[in-house]
Amino acid sequence: MSEIKILFHIAAPREKVYEAITTIEGLANWWTKQTCGESRPGGIIRFRFGKFGNDMKVLSMKKNEWLQWECVDGPDDWLGTRLSFQLDENGSKATTRVRFEHSCWKNANDFFAGCTFTWGRYMESLRQFCQTGKGEAFGTCGYRQ
Repeated sequence: MSEIKILFHIAAPREKVYEAITTIEGLANWWTKQTCGESRPGGIIRFRFGKFGNDMKVLSMKKNEWLQWECVDGPDDWLGTRLSFQLDENGSKATTRVRFEHSCWKNANDFFAGCTFTWGRYMESLRQFCQTGKGEAFGTCGYRQ
């Protein structure tokens, strides 16, 4: 099975990054404006990108440390994949190291390759949201898919 892994740093405390990845408001500011659902373990979060989208089941979370989802509805290639965020301090409480992983892909095909590129773009949006208060979520002015 294939996986996408991204390691990067955000000049913001873990608490702020955790809030950005675990609340509906936070997610809507860096991934897609069309986000709704329940962001608690067992809850389903729905992400829409125009007429396309995916639903994530929240598998587990530990405050200011990690989050894990499983895709339960969406493109066939995403079904059953798992997404995780691990957060830790990087030498300072003001800087957070983020380890993002999108795993359990059945095929490393062109769709996988496109998602790899797009996830990099969204991780930069997450960083900008946490550092400046303004991300570039799908549905914001200036975003082009």
